[in-house]
Amino acid sequence: MSLVIDLQVELPLNEAEQESLSVIFKALRAAARAENLPPADVAVTVVDNEQIHALNKEYRQVDRPTDVLSFPLWEPEEDWVITEEEETVPLGDIVISYPKAKEQAEEYGHSIERELGFLAVHGFLHLLGYDHETAEEEKEMFQRQEEILQQAGLHR
Repeated sequence: MSLVIDLQVELPLNEAEQESLSVIFKALRAAARAENLPPADVAVTVVDNEQIHALNKEYRQVDRPTDVLSFPLWEPEEDWVITEEEETVPLGDIVISYPKAKEQAEEYGHSIERELGFLAVHGFLHLLGYDHETAEEEKEMFQRQEEILQQAGLHR
């Protein structure tokens, strides 16, 4: 399993906040292993609430900030194909609001690392076609998330 993660940070963070982002790599690599993916790549962008609000409004027609958005580059029914020009399967983009993650970590009483890991895995599973539109889908997705977070050592 090989996962290339392109992490972009588009807001000012202090040193401790910067260090907390390393959990994104750990969580996404655990997810890629758990899902038994071919060599793949994913882009992760960490933004503020204003940026994610604008994206949420534009792409989902939801006029408020959210915690994580996913933009897949393939459809779940498509086969994984690595072309001669590419060495990895491009999965898509994940956008995480750092302020929202911080707020939710405090609300749920766990670390920012746990929340960032959760959001990264949640976004990643959406890239792979998981969803939570129905109770059955939600149960499957959230159970898978929890398994991956446990494998990554990110306990509640």
